[in-house]
Parts: sequence; structure tokens; C-alpha cells
Amino acid sequence: MREVRVDPLDLDKLARILPSERADSLRTRAADAADRLRGRVVWNVNATATGGGVAEMLQVLLAYGRGAGVDTRWLVLDGDAEFFTATKRLHNVLHGSAGDGKGLGDDVRAHYEAVLAHNLRDMRRLVRPGDIVLLHDPQTAGLTQGLMESGVAVAWRCHIGLDEPDEIADLGWAFLRPYVEQADAFVFSRRAYAPGWVPPDRLRVVPPSLDPFSAKNAVLSVHDVRATLQIAGLVSTDADGGGAAFGRRTDGPGRVRARDSLMVDDSPVPGDARIVLQVSRWDRLKDMEGVLRGFVDHLGELPADAHLVLAGPDVTGVSDDPEGAEVFASCRELRASLPSRTRDRVHLTALPMDDGDENAHLVNALQRYASVVVQKSLVEGFGLTVTEPMWKGRPVVASAVGGINDQVEHGTSGLLLDDPRDLAAMAGAVDSLLRDPALAVRLGAGAHLRVLDRFLADRHLIQYADMFSEMLGR
Repeated sequence: MREVRVDPLDLDKLARILPSERADSLRTRAADAADRLRGRVVWNVNATATGGGVAEMLQVLLAYGRGAGVDTRWLVLDGDAEFFTATKRLHNVLHGSAGDGKGLGDDVRAHYEAVLAHNLRDMRRLVRPGDIVLLHDPQTAGLTQGLMESGVAVAWRCHIGLDEPDEIADLGWAFLRPYVEQADAFVFSRRAYAPGWVPPDRLRVVPPSLDPFSAKNAVLSVHDVRATLQIAGLVSTDADGGGAAFGRRTDGPGRVRARDSLMVDDSPVPGDARIVLQVSRWDRLKDMEGVLRGFVDHLGELPADAHLVLAGPDVTGVSDDPEGAEVFASCRELRASLPSRTRDRVHLTALPMDDGDENAHLVNALQRYASVVVQKSLVEGFGLTVTEPMWKGRPVVASAVGGINDQVEHGTSGLLLDDPRDLAAMAGAVDSLLRDPALAVRLGAGAHLRVLDRFLADRHLIQYADMFSEMLGR
């Protein structure tokens, strides 16, 4: 188990972009939380420091917590390939998918417990009675009881789930229940995600949030967007006087490195193309391959300058998702099988994972450059890759599944697909935005306001502070 460095962020930076009443409330509640939690450590534990939305949110929320005077710390599990393969299977099962189909038998349970027993020994050397531990997702569930026996308050935060769990998902909950059911609090992104055995008085509904100042969401000029994409080898566009510098949370500014390998088996996107973009992990439930098929199958119906970009992480740099390499390989093989003229309008991008801030900056530039952003997930607990382009005022086409239903109001802040497997509907929604710039602008403006109103960190921080106070009062 290792600790991730967390440097403080000044809450006033966030408060300055909020309506005055919200800003005042944030300052007051932050001061109250710092007083209430004085002398205690709030520990967060998850599976990885990079490569997913949970890690991104922790970087921000813990930094604001430190800036408010709360001693927040972050630990990442140690685990081997067998552990992460099993927990990826569990992740899929909780989404109603059998995943690799190998089940969650006694051998899986035994290895899961052995890995977490090792991590628990590490944690017991760090935590003190009276501390609070927030465990994230199925990978950490098996730590709950041992930590509670050490005198700490434990909340389990699950970022995934189904609105209507099926028999497959029930198997996942049956696996997890013995580990977590005694937790002091449970946190889900939607109430429907909580299994029926969670006590209502210990259930909290806390949707995720976005940091508007991170490298992924910071304001970029049109010139800086173009320069970033040109230098990174993603788009053949004129830099036009822009720069490729980006801010870091620590260690000063960074600069985009010149590369020629981010476009997989391909050259940069032509500068006169309009990009239809999906950014996500190479995860079957994100359905990158389905987006590719939908675009290709209906290519003749789309404007001639429309190009598809599927952007995901370099799979060698994501430790907790062994399935990613398989999904990426499938997309690569499908693209390679296309006729050359079709293949030239489909692009796969493997974004570097060795510098998290540079990765975030590249995603920021891609989202700002895109004409339409798609998130055609088959299931989705909550889509940060939906919230991010919404904040940037981009029009989105997203599946009406899970938390995305809370994020996007159809026809006001984006377009929703009732059936994420309906490829014709996806292509039609994309086409409508490409052919109607006024509609795209209107939906993009509505999207930005939606995020400002509901999905910034002040709401998230206050909900956590309230929960911690209630846990300590039990």
C-alpha cells in the first residue's frame, strides 16, 4: 500500500466562480468541518492513483479538504494481476455483465481476502482510533471490518451500480455484502444503486463532481487548443501562435511533448475535419467498438468532413484494468479491417499515462476541439466524461443509462439515446448536431449551466462534511 501526495488547494479559488450565496455557504461549512475534524485524519483508499474518474476526483476533493484545514490523506492498494482481474470481473458483474464469465467462487474470495489482509496490516500501522476511512469501490470492501475493529469510522463509497439490478448483479452484491454491511455509512451516486440490505439511515446519495481548474478542465484559448493538438501529433492544424503549456497541481507548469505515436496505426486527423469524439477507458461497458461500428455503418449519412476519434489511455499505463488491452485490440483490429477510405475517417488515440497532468491537458484540448462529444456507455454509474465536455460548452450525445440521466436533460443540455445499442439513433443524433450549428451552440450553453448548478465540488465537499459529522455522532 502506498500513500499518494496531496497538496492543498485554496477553497477561495473555487468560491470565486460560485454564486455569492453558495460561496458563503462553502466557506462557513468548510470552517465548521475543520473544527469538527481537528485531530483526526480522513483517509481515502482506492485501487489506483491514475487512469480513472475516482482518482481524478480524489486529487481534487482531498486537496480542497487540506486547503480547508482538514487532514486528508490518500492510500492506494497493493494488488497483483489476479486480484485486479477478479475485481474487474466483480465490477462488470455489478453492472449486470458476466465479464470474462469465470465467476466469483471460493478461489476468488480466498485471493481477494488474502490481498486485502496484506493491505489491512499496512493500514493498521497508519490509522488511529477516531480517524475516518472512506473506502472506494469493490476493490477495498474487504478492509471494512478490520478497520472498524481498529477503532476508526468507515464509510464505503461505491461509484457503480444499476438502476434495476438483475440476477448477475445480485451475485456481485452477495459477494460484497459480508464485507461491507457493518460499515458506518454507504455512499452511492444514485439511490437506486444501493442494494436493499443497506440500512436507509446509513445511506447517502452523493453524485460525483468536476474540478473546473484542473488541467483537464482549465480554460484554453482556441490557439492553445490547436497548438496542443498539433504538437502532440493528434491533429494537423496550424498552431496559430498558441502555446502548449499547462498547469500542474505541483512542481510548476508543464509543456506538451512532441510525439508521433499517439495516433495508433495512423497519422494525425486532418486540420479541416470536424471531430466526433468519445473519451473513455477501453472498457466493454463504454462500448468504444459500438461507437466505431455506428459511425462506420452510417458514414454515408454524415457530413463528409466528419471524423471519429476514440481516445483512451495507453493500456500499458493502467494497473487496475486488465481487460483494457483486449478491448483496445478489438477496436484496433476492427479499424484495420475497414476499407482504406473509411479507415481514414476513424482514429484511435492511446493517450500517455506517464504524466497525469499532460494526459488531462490533452483530453481538455480534444474535448474543446471536438464538434460533438459522445458517451455511448451501455451502463454508467456517473459519466465524468459527460460532465467534462458539458462544462466546456460542447454538445453531447450520451446514453440514457444510470447517472447520465441525472447529468443531461434531453433537448436542453444534450441529447440522450434511449437505447445505447441503437447505432442508427446514435449516428442520427450526431448528424443533427453537425448539420445544425445553432442547436449545437444552444445545447452546449445549457450543458455548461447544468454543470455549474449541480456538479461542482462545493456541493460534493459539503455532503461529505455532513456525512463525517454524522458518522462521528453515532
